[in-house]
Amino acid sequence: MRIAILDDDPSQLQFVTKALTPAGHSCYVFTEGRALIHRLQRETFDLVSLDWNVVDMPGDLVLAWIRQNCDANLPVLFMTSRSRETDIISALNAGADDYVTKPVAAAMLLARVTTLLRRTYRQELPIATQEFGDYLFNLQEGRLFRRGEAITLSQKEFQVALLFFRNLARPLSRAHIIETVWKHLADIPTRTLDTHVSAVRVKLDLKPQNGYCIVPIYGYGYRLEKLEVPAA
Repeated sequence: MRIAILDDDPSQLQFVTKALTPAGHSCYVFTEGRALIHRLQRETFDLVSLDWNVVDMPGDLVLAWIRQNCDANLPVLFMTSRSRETDIISALNAGADDYVTKPVAAAMLLARVTTLLRRTYRQELPIATQEFGDYLFNLQEGRLFRRGEAITLSQKEFQVALLFFRNLARPLSRAHIIETVWKHLADIPTRTLDTHVSAVRVKLDLKPQNGYCIVPIYGYGYRLEKLEVPAA
């Protein structure tokens, strides 16, 4: 899972990363609230951990922005040294899903994160298909259909296409796509990603006249846009 961590203490960021990475999580560290918000505008995360006392923007304001602008189901964990009952109640009432007081043991932190992720994403497990307009993704079989017709895709092409549709209109960085689709093979050649995106564009017929367009973002990645198709 992709986990964003906001804390201006380098030792704390290192501690959290060491606690969560062995469990298979990818940690993205931020020392400023505005930097985290900027990234949230461009990429998706599966969980966000916030410290209250950050120099440029306190954690409660970052939480308020998240609840106004991000997916309502995005789990947010407050991890801070502020232990007063009023602070805990305030954070939870503002939309935090859990509250941990520092210092916290690594095993306890991992358990709290695991519980939040399981509680948030367990509803996705039974889903067998996802449909986006004319496109039907069979998640169990890894097959894609357009208007009932099967489209022949490799496993990686299927995953790239699904990632685009799940993040329609959202810019996706190359790093995000590679990490999500190729997992730990983050050193794959850039050309490999471009080739897969091109194959998805062609095989799914993602053309403006069909209502879709994959837009390259120079120096960053790609974005799938849904377009209005003029009436015939």
